[in-house]
Amino acid sequence: MELKLTVNGTEYEVEVEVAEETRQAPTIIIGGGGGTNVAAPTTAKMPAASANAVVAPLAGSVARVLVKEGDSFEAGAVLLVLEAMKMETEITAPAAGSVGAILVEPGQAVQGGQPLIELKA
Repeated sequence: MELKLTVNGTEYEVEVEVAEETRQAPTIIIGGGGGTNVAAPTTAKMPAASANAVVAPLAGSVARVLVKEGDSFEAGAVLLVLEAMKMETEITAPAAGSVGAILVEPGQAVQGGQPLIELKA
């Protein structure tokens, strides 16, 4: 992807390559009774979002998916609902289009930036 940047009035053309992101899961304490049972941290690769993907703006769990593959929608239509800390966040369509693939299901935990729905190009 090429970008144009202007720094102090001088334009620069920059080529940017998007790489997969590696995230480290937090340490989880099991047992909670003052013991020393601790699960080891893991690293999980999150798939890179395509240009046609609607991504999670925050970490949470999928409360409801309101569309099916092949459905058409208008810009601003609610596609799915995420729940985080007892609050619901409606995820809306950035533009009119149709659903190519649904990448998550209700109850699934998601991370911020994770692709949720792939839109048809």
